[in-house]
Amino acid sequence: MGRITARRRVARVTVGERTSVREDVLAVEEPLEIRVGGKPLSITMRTPGHDIELAAGFLVSEGVISRPDEFATGRYCAGASADGNTYNVLDITLASGVAPPAASLDRAFYTTSSCGLCGKASIDAVRSTSAYDVHDDPLTIDAATLAGFPGLLRAGQEVFEKTGGLHAAALFDGCSGELLVLREDVGRHNAVDKVVGWALNAGRLPGRGLVLMVSGRAGFELTQKASMAGIPMLAAVSAPSSLAAELADEVGMTLVGFLRGDSMVVYAGRERVVNETAGAAGEARAGRGGDGAADAASADRFSESQEKVSVA
Repeated sequence: MGRITARRRVARVTVGERTSVREDVLAVEEPLEIRVGGKPLSITMRTPGHDIELAAGFLVSEGVISRPDEFATGRYCAGASADGNTYNVLDITLASGVAPPAASLDRAFYTTSSCGLCGKASIDAVRSTSAYDVHDDPLTIDAATLAGFPGLLRAGQEVFEKTGGLHAAALFDGCSGELLVLREDVGRHNAVDKVVGWALNAGRLPGRGLVLMVSGRAGFELTQKASMAGIPMLAAVSAPSSLAAELADEVGMTLVGFLRGDSMVVYAGRERVVNETAGAAGEARAGRGGDGAADAASADRFSESQEKVSVA
């Protein structure tokens, strides 16, 4: 497998202090060409590692496959590049009877590490229809449990600790709060594809009862990837986009943004997030003779103001 990190001598400059030269660690970014049945499909810039999961998750996201038995094998192409690197071209074989990717899915250009939709042949091809429906997913999760996910995500980011240059995505069991899988990559969409690929191979699709947690923002492409995998909740430490919120509403997903500390903003599907500790606090205030109705109204006004600031 290719390198995940690389070392480079850098100059550390601080205004008013002597410049120092030292060795730093960088996250590796290399192209991966994904082929299906020998035919090139896409080139994405990624951090090497878990490439077969990445390709499998990518195919789920594009609606090519939705079950593990539809994915047969994945192998690197020997001597695929002039320098002899055999780890940057991956050929996927689909199971017998599975239709190959439609011509409309061919990427006209490579996919950058920051964009999961760049190079789409047409804007009409952006929206994909999932094989799964999450409207009836019974997942509910306590806000206190959800608030603990960013810390668990951050603690598991081993390469980020060395480089500071990688995104992370993880799947949590919404019932137990258990971290099931975590993947890192220079591309946020690649990190998501890797965990979706893991879920496919582990027989966890559709992702009923799961929460997809990402280290950055929640754009349309990440929301769509979660929907295509049948995952009912996407949570992010940063902001969602308007199109992401619209898509979450449309497909019945819960979308949580600004998940930091003990607060969060729920942009869609708020019925899945319960705040049990708030109920206990309300009972305590009532016992002290406080005006629970007034407190609740005040909290609602504060929440609405925070949402407006967050969306802006």
